[in-house]
Amino acid sequence: MNGVHPFRVLRAKPLWIANGVITGVLALLFAVFYVGANVDPAGHLHKMPVGLVNADKGTSVGGKQINLGAQITGSIKKSTVSGDKFDWKVMDEREMKEELGKGKLYGAIVVPAGFSSSVTELTSTAAAAATDRPTLTVLTNQSAGSLGSGLARQATTAAAANASLQVGKQLTAQTQAAQAKLPVSARLLLADPVAVHIEDGHPLDSHAGMGLTAFYYALLLVVCGMLSANVISGQVDHALGYTHNDMGPIRKYRPLLRATRVQTLAISSTLMIGLSLVMGTLVMVGTVGIMGMDASHLPLLWLYSVCAIAVCGIGALTLLAVFGTPGMLLVTLVFIAMAVPTAGATTPLQALPGFYRFLSEFEPLRQITGGVRSILYYDAQGDAGLTRGWIMLALALAAALFFGFGTTRLYDRKGLHRHSSAEEPEQSEKATVTA
Repeated sequence: MNGVHPFRVLRAKPLWIANGVITGVLALLFAVFYVGANVDPAGHLHKMPVGLVNADKGTSVGGKQINLGAQITGSIKKSTVSGDKFDWKVMDEREMKEELGKGKLYGAIVVPAGFSSSVTELTSTAAAAATDRPTLTVLTNQSAGSLGSGLARQATTAAAANASLQVGKQLTAQTQAAQAKLPVSARLLLADPVAVHIEDGHPLDSHAGMGLTAFYYALLLVVCGMLSANVISGQVDHALGYTHNDMGPIRKYRPLLRATRVQTLAISSTLMIGLSLVMGTLVMVGTVGIMGMDASHLPLLWLYSVCAIAVCGIGALTLLAVFGTPGMLLVTLVFIAMAVPTAGATTPLQALPGFYRFLSEFEPLRQITGGVRSILYYDAQGDAGLTRGWIMLALALAAALFFGFGTTRLYDRKGLHRHSSAEEPEQSEKATVTA
């Protein structure tokens, strides 16, 4: 004991400055990444893909062929009201169903067969007085994300309503001479003749979290890899004798086993790969077995889960090995702060500012979410995100191994070891901490 009270460290300015800067920067970065990505999704919307399907074959009126479906889809396609917020894609019904079934469309408008005939029939007095109305179908796609599906639904519903008013103007002009003979209800019907029917274009099962289970499952895999890397790094350091291990009031030490930085990273990575098998299995047991999450392709989901945890964990171990204590802050920023807003699950990528869309190209959570979404919602189709997920996992693993082992080998070659020649390990296996 040197007679100096421990609380005197609170008078040290560097302690306040260093911790203040670190915690302040973290708070600012989390605020910018989380709120900045979601503060104005509609304002940042850019080319969200929405389908336009015209199944109408047209009809003949007074010897003249008309196709109101083609007029409607063409008008929507050329509309400048939404600017470049939506990318209206004209396609047939088969293509539309395929795109919805891969999560590549957030919604669609379908002009049904016989639409022109049912509209022109309203020009007769008897038909105009009827209650049945021609219908445009608006399809949503909750599997692509509830917010994205909601934005697409607003746009498609507004476009369908505007199309009804345009058709109403044509009908009113055609029946202008007979307007006085029609009842008020019939005249109102002619002014706005088309009903809008909304349905889910790619229905999900009841335990799919309204399209969010893929995101939360992927986030779980990333968190498992990140947190287990922190645990494994500390336990390996303790096993090698570089750090002590506090278990309540008991402080345990181990004899120092001199290991190079490359050897330490290799030991940690091997442990991570082995434990990923356990964690991936238990994640599936918890989500599918206990909580009843809807899932298919279980062997593939298990393999993908194990690989995702292992790659995230090795990536986090690499940052810890290269940067030391600050590496944990980098791990938090890369795997959580920058990852969650750019995953494209809660907020679609098309509704993110440009900087966040750039981050989403390589952020791990976005890639993992795409693969999980393909397995859970899209029958494990490769071009629905699974192929990209596997490729990005392989690239991330290669980059982590190259950067991690390359840098730690450089440290070892330069003699930047974790111990000095005069260092003597404490031989006590445990000691009780006293006041």
